[in-house]
Amino acid sequence: MVDREKAQTPEDLTRLFVERSNAGDARGVAELYEPDAVMAYPPGEVTVGRAAIEALWASVLAHRPRFTPEPPLPTLLSGDLALTSTPPSDGAGARAQVARRQPDGTWLRVLDQPEFRRP
Repeated sequence: MVDREKAQTPEDLTRLFVERSNAGDARGVAELYEPDAVMAYPPGEVTVGRAAIEALWASVLAHRPRFTPEPPLPTLLSGDLALTSTPPSDGAGARAQVARRQPDGTWLRVLDQPEFRRP
């Protein structure tokens, strides 16, 4: 098993996602999620669980997309939950994630809405 950097803050999750995606590391991307996490992707569908998220990202990353960091909006914290979001670089829609602090103090995503556009 590869020893990957863990998110020490909720904001680290987005940076680690970009780094791992650009490296083509689907397993590393999936490890940013809790085992039963829910992702609203692909558009109009829901992907549930770390294994399904890894399979999804393996398929996406096979096409070698490039992700660029997006400046985060302020994080909203409530106890061990955090709402993070970023505006897409094209200025349309929004991205939002809910993360939970783990027993070791690190953070993992629980819910991920990677793309939301108004109709």
